[in-house]
Amino acid sequence: MLDAPVFDEIAAVDLGSNSFHMIVARLRDGRLEVIDRLREHVRLAQGLLPDNRLSEEARARALDCLARFGQRLRELPTGAVRAVGTNTLRKARSPGFLEAAREALGHPVEIISGVEEARLIYLGVARSLEAAARERRLVMDIGGGSTELIIGSGDQAQELESLYMGCVSMSQRFFADGRVDKPAMRRAILAAQLEVEPIRRRFLRRGWEGAVGASGTIKAVRQILLAEGWSDQGITPGGLKKLRKALIAAGDMAKVSLKSLSDERRPVLPGGVAILSAVFDLLEIERMQVSSGALREGILFDLVGRLHHADIREHSVERMIERFRCDTAQAQRVARVALRLFDQLAPDWKLDVGIWRPVLDWAARLHEIGLVVAHGQYHKHGAYLVEHSDMAGFSLTEQKMLAALVRSHRRKFPRAVFEGLPRGVREVAESLAVLLRLAALIQRGRSSRTPEILHARADGPRGLTLRFGKGFLEHHPLTRADLEAERRYLGAIGWRLDFE
Repeated sequence: MLDAPVFDEIAAVDLGSNSFHMIVARLRDGRLEVIDRLREHVRLAQGLLPDNRLSEEARARALDCLARFGQRLRELPTGAVRAVGTNTLRKARSPGFLEAAREALGHPVEIISGVEEARLIYLGVARSLEAAARERRLVMDIGGGSTELIIGSGDQAQELESLYMGCVSMSQRFFADGRVDKPAMRRAILAAQLEVEPIRRRFLRRGWEGAVGASGTIKAVRQILLAEGWSDQGITPGGLKKLRKALIAAGDMAKVSLKSLSDERRPVLPGGVAILSAVFDLLEIERMQVSSGALREGILFDLVGRLHHADIREHSVERMIERFRCDTAQAQRVARVALRLFDQLAPDWKLDVGIWRPVLDWAARLHEIGLVVAHGQYHKHGAYLVEHSDMAGFSLTEQKMLAALVRSHRRKFPRAVFEGLPRGVREVAESLAVLLRLAALIQRGRSSRTPEILHARADGPRGLTLRFGKGFLEHHPLTRADLEAERRYLGAIGWRLDFE
């Protein structure tokens, strides 16, 4: 196992639908010590056009904010920063945005699924609640474009859901002009209830001992209820009812006068209140406490795990292998050959060992999962399973990359599957695919004896030469024939393969 890098500082960036957050911390005696925070109200969701393109104004606000964050983070080493985009960026069709965001921030930006967002939120909340650590709890986070609901105990989430409603989207839909009346609030709560209803029974059946909220909206509601004297602790159904009445009585958010309500939160408050009211009603919540931890803290703790050999992605791969009944012995044989090639070629191809070696290992161990569907076209079945399964810890781009590697490990090289990857990842993915193809080819006989490769030499960025033991290819004519065919396949995409 590779030694984990040691970083003086690590950072998380949360590209939310309403606000962007940055948090920088040091690890001291097993605890995270926050040394810097920044938050900017970017309003990304408000810039999402009907065709799901980002408006030029929203795109500019986002990149300007990331450039300011980048001034603080640019000097941190690769691997010390994790930046994730959530609901709005999941929906947005904005070609080139991720590349521009990487340039502005100085680090890659990943887009994560709603379920992965829920997992990270839960981790951030769980680690911030040291008391009653084993208590089963319901965690809720209202973002600008989605709402996450999670049940878990300790650090382990047991139920994870991401619902398509957020404080920005609901406010735009039902209170777009700032007007708040009883019918609009009733319609908004009903719409939120329709989103919650499909998960209601499952969540109630699982049960919990306490409810915890995490997000700007939930924190703002708690502060308002305390300041107005409508609750002495946390959020209650009675306090929410009084808050709804106050918003409706004012009739217009511009006229609402509530202690602790900031101008920044004002336009999106009614949508958030409607969502909270619906969840409290259907999930029968009597009181909700508020956590200081949320998504960005969860990202930090997850990053610490990656740096200390507790990477949840490894566990996800192992679960996939078990679930789809892979031939683990063959998967390990292919992985060993692929990693041996990688270790010899990475320096010349300038591949970051800490980032890309695990990716190749995971792809090699998953390359045959499609056999659970059918042998014919199993590489295509496997790619679909990898891309569309919930794999904790992986970003959507990482899953697409793994899927591309699984899809391309045999037969004609499908260059088109790499086109959906970010430009900076595409060439690396193609190089890893070549190594996986060669490893699967060399281990086609599924023998426990690994063919000896004396040397793998890079011949420029798109070429390599394999040297086998003396007489090996003469005694293995099928391997030679496969290598000849592979030379033609790779030649068709501009790669050069030689062997001796």
